[in-house]
Amino acid sequence: MSARILIVEDDEKLARMVELELTHEGYEADKAFDGVDGLTKAVAGDYGLVLLDVMLPGMSGIEVLRRLRKSKAVPVILLTARDETVDKVQGLDSGANDYVTKPFEIEELLARIRAALRAGGGASGGTGADGAEGGADGRVLSAAAEPDGVSVELNLDARTLAVGGEAVELTHKEFELLACLLENKGRVLTREALLNQVWGYDYIGETNVVDVYVRFLRSKVDEPFGVKLITTVRGVGYKIA
Repeated sequence: MSARILIVEDDEKLARMVELELTHEGYEADKAFDGVDGLTKAVAGDYGLVLLDVMLPGMSGIEVLRRLRKSKAVPVILLTARDETVDKVQGLDSGANDYVTKPFEIEELLARIRAALRAGGGASGGTGADGAEGGADGRVLSAAAEPDGVSVELNLDARTLAVGGEAVELTHKEFELLACLLENKGRVLTREALLNQVWGYDYIGETNVVDVYVRFLRSKVDEPFGVKLITTVRGVGYKIA
């Protein structure tokens, strides 16, 4: 089943061009030309992915994204004419999965769409490319924390974490880091790999950010529940057994 993609872009010619390319590739595509209509359609519709322009009339793309993230975890790729790091960071921190800077080559956009759909489980239910189990309550990544096998369940659709059945609040980056580790359960991920997957290849900042966020996760999961979820592999990185 092909994914439905929502294009939220105020440049109607560009939106139409992208729509034609998407339909040619076998996707279904809808359009919105302002932020308010885009948010309404994104919340109400069953979309596999949203292409979201940053500079929109009515409501900015960043505000659309923030409001959308309160109810849905649909993959979002930002389309932006801005090429400054601060704008990219703001978008990613607000919940975007990726961004493409205008002007862009359509092949690059299509490649990023395919990657985002794979990471998000595509348009169908069941077990997605990330190994998450699908169900009525959404796709869930799970693990049993040592020493007593306490259940850790991360719901990718509801963006919630439950440890031993108790809800734990996570920030956006904490959620993304834990999801990445759970998706690769049993594998050791280097700090560089985690940095690239969670913060992006263009991340500019402190190189120890992975260690900092692992400490944040441990302070919310390991310490309060007396368990050990994330294991440090000295000199290499981290893993969830």
